[in-house]
Amino acid sequence: MSEKFNVPSELPRYPRSMWRTVTTLPTFPELREDLKVDAAVVGAGIAGITTAYLLSLEGYKVALIDAGQILDGTTGYTTAKISAQHGLIYSEFLTNFRPEIAKGYYEANVEGLRFIREMVETHGIDCDFKEETAYLYTTQEDKLDDLRKEFDAYRELGIPGQWHDSLTIPVDAKGAISMPGQAQFNPLKYLKFLVEKIVENGGLIYENTTIEDTKYGKPIELYTSDNANTIFCNELVVASHYPFWNKAAGYFSRLTTERSYALAVKPETSFEGGMYLSIDDAKRSIRSASFEGEEVLIIGGENHPTGKSDNTFEHYLELEKFAGMTFGVREIPFRWSAQDITTLDKIPYIGPFSADYPFTFVATGFNKWGMTNGTFAGMLLRDNILRRSNPYMDLFNPGRFNDKSMNQNIATGFKMAKEMIAGKFAGAHEKIDNLEPDEGAMVRHHGKKVGAYRDPKGELFLVDTTCTHMGCETAWNEAERSWDCPCHGSRFSYTGEVLEGPAKEPLKRVEE
Repeated sequence: MSEKFNVPSELPRYPRSMWRTVTTLPTFPELREDLKVDAAVVGAGIAGITTAYLLSLEGYKVALIDAGQILDGTTGYTTAKISAQHGLIYSEFLTNFRPEIAKGYYEANVEGLRFIREMVETHGIDCDFKEETAYLYTTQEDKLDDLRKEFDAYRELGIPGQWHDSLTIPVDAKGAISMPGQAQFNPLKYLKFLVEKIVENGGLIYENTTIEDTKYGKPIELYTSDNANTIFCNELVVASHYPFWNKAAGYFSRLTTERSYALAVKPETSFEGGMYLSIDDAKRSIRSASFEGEEVLIIGGENHPTGKSDNTFEHYLELEKFAGMTFGVREIPFRWSAQDITTLDKIPYIGPFSADYPFTFVATGFNKWGMTNGTFAGMLLRDNILRRSNPYMDLFNPGRFNDKSMNQNIATGFKMAKEMIAGKFAGAHEKIDNLEPDEGAMVRHHGKKVGAYRDPKGELFLVDTTCTHMGCETAWNEAERSWDCPCHGSRFSYTGEVLEGPAKEPLKRVEE
């Protein structure tokens, strides 16, 4: 069992997204009848909502469907930087690909930023949109060469940027690259406007509606839980973060999942503005926001593969320590975490699901940069569905192939096999009777290994920890009180309910 922590008084006991707390979102019904539409969009995050909005403008009858509530996935738990500065991505792309691929990726993200900016300005959307300069920096001497290579990539690709030997915020930066003209906002206030417009344009939105199976044909048929209802559509967009439909193209072996953490901090010192991202071994993200009329800093970082952390609360503690040493901490009103998906070559999959399914489209693998990638995905999917030409279709096509992808696909397969074997033979380290209130662990129960959680009132919840997606063993996530799968990133509540796919079925409950 992992080391047990007392929650520091500065940290909230339970995770809560600031964006979801300060934004009042509309609610929508569960689908309870068969439905016929031009296009069905599954997944109500930034990519799905943008796609549905753009199709509704083109006169399409659109249904937007989510298994939970709208904007309660990664979009609702982001740090919400709207930026084309994505770490060391451009030097990496120049190493692995032709320059026009790296340049195309940059241009596509600039298009996503431009779209959001124009929407805000044209419609007067009150979403705390603010233009900022983005900074990429390091405090480590041994990372300076990597940072200089990234700056060389900017110059080779014609990306606006400037080198700095230091920064004005209180970090010991050895070097930094600035990218002007980037932005930040409250993503839910922005997307709430798009949701309202979808409805005004005749679109239909359904929450708490899980698509469990699909029959491809003309039309495409989508079946909800227990085949209760059927959605008939001519075009299907899978924007459910991790594709809910995996039969066709083996996406489970082409995507990796990672968790990251964030705090909203009321600082003791003033903040000069800007958005910051370090490339250090312990990466840190910094931006400002407003909460109840006060400035807060959103401090992010502490990435790790899903299900692969001995104690997830440690990550919040590390962010709290960084915030305190850097800016001082008066109060921490919010803490939250997010799950991000990355493709094998770090370029998102946006386009036809596979060659065999030309009327089904996918958008996934935004590699932590969903505000620009997800927005651009909506634009590109619209053009795919309307059969319009778009210069970026080949770049983001999910069917693309390169040696790097092939090698990483093999490595991902080996990793999954290793996780499955390791999980099956891992021991249980705690007895049920030793579990304290609000504590979870792998335990032995009637001679079998099970997952156990005792809630604050003392009620015990037992589950079979075998992931219902492909049989890997889940691990207890102390900070979020969930069971997380290290193979493909499925997550389950302590009662066994699915929190994040690709799993569709809950963990089996075990009787006491």
